[in-house]
Amino acid sequence: MTQVLNNAEAASHTSAFVGLGTQPHPAPAPAQPAQVIRDEAQALDVAREFARSIAGGARQRDRDRTLPWREVEQFSQSGLWGITVPKEYGGAGVSTGVLTQVVSEIAAADGNFGHIPQNHYYSLEVLRVGGTNAQKAFFYDRVLRGERLGNALAETGHRDFKRRTQLLREPDGWFIQGAKFYCTGAIYAHWIPTLAVAQGDVGERSYLVFVARTAAGVTITDDWDGFGQRVTGSGSVQFERVRVEPEWVVPFAASFERPTTIGPFAQIIHAALDAGIGHGALQATLPFIRDHARPWIDSGVSSASQDPLLLEQVGNVHVRLRAADALIARAARVVDAAQQQPDEDSVAAASVAVAQAKALSTTASLLASTKLFELAGTGATLADQGLDRFWRNARTHTLHDPVRWKYHAVGNYALNGVRPPRHGAI
Repeated sequence: MTQVLNNAEAASHTSAFVGLGTQPHPAPAPAQPAQVIRDEAQALDVAREFARSIAGGARQRDRDRTLPWREVEQFSQSGLWGITVPKEYGGAGVSTGVLTQVVSEIAAADGNFGHIPQNHYYSLEVLRVGGTNAQKAFFYDRVLRGERLGNALAETGHRDFKRRTQLLREPDGWFIQGAKFYCTGAIYAHWIPTLAVAQGDVGERSYLVFVARTAAGVTITDDWDGFGQRVTGSGSVQFERVRVEPEWVVPFAASFERPTTIGPFAQIIHAALDAGIGHGALQATLPFIRDHARPWIDSGVSSASQDPLLLEQVGNVHVRLRAADALIARAARVVDAAQQQPDEDSVAAASVAVAQAKALSTTASLLASTKLFELAGTGATLADQGLDRFWRNARTHTLHDPVRWKYHAVGNYALNGVRPPRHGAI
């Protein structure tokens, strides 16, 4: 059953919300003051502890489609939402490499949860690149206090990628009008960064507009029914003449008229998420083989863990995941360098490095989640094991943008020196 949370319910902070799952869910209350993480070592320690805390419930949440409201709030209170806030604004300003480790660690524990903050970090990068100092100060402060950013970027129902949601600048105020889908994290958010277009003196321009979740005219529908990433809240958002403040509007198109790291930064988070799901699949495979799998009758060994052909396959999965990790770590360093000195060459190098990492993390994640069943055997397919979530999550998330275009970008750059598009697939 798909139900809707409208602005009146959200404003009350007490109305029950039922989505495709079976549990009532309140709209997010104003954030309590969160811990502020001060450095990269603390960020990694907190992420590992948080991952351990959510791992045990991942199977049941996925099976019952229980949205992780309590876990989202724990994530807020941990301070992990604010780790990319620059140091000059009071945050830890972690490197891209540390951010990808955090994302991968959490995704290994719960591939659903690992996806929820992706667009939060992405929106903060758009803000860092294109926002004014006043906008940065305002939203960074909100985030450090524990407020969450969702997203309303994509639109569906059309054969093109044209954005039709409008930013209307009228004498009595500025308003958002339109509809979005694939709005991962919006249901959990305090702010919903929204891509909208506005007519100006030089034609149509696009903006990222930070819309208050509880604003009149905002309706969130938990209608995501994909077979994977089931509790990410990736449903619909409708904006019916939603008032926004000019101070909440950040240029978007303008950020791609010059070399910036918005595209590769967005993509490397997706790569880390895929790799994390793959690691989670491998972590689930190993104990199942040790404790439950039977050796093939012709292997001549007494336990599956001694089967030579099985060992070769486990080694292959392990190597490919480690290789994906290495490419992500390398790409993160290139992204950091481009953030420090963005120009045509540095941003192109970052985009190519991330495309390489994304290509391998996609195939490694799918390999690990598929080999889980091939190596563990038929017993691994039983419903009470819940192991299918790894393949479903990997297969669903890796559809975000086609990996064939990553190989194309790398090949065209290597052979012809053609720089990839700056925006990538965000």
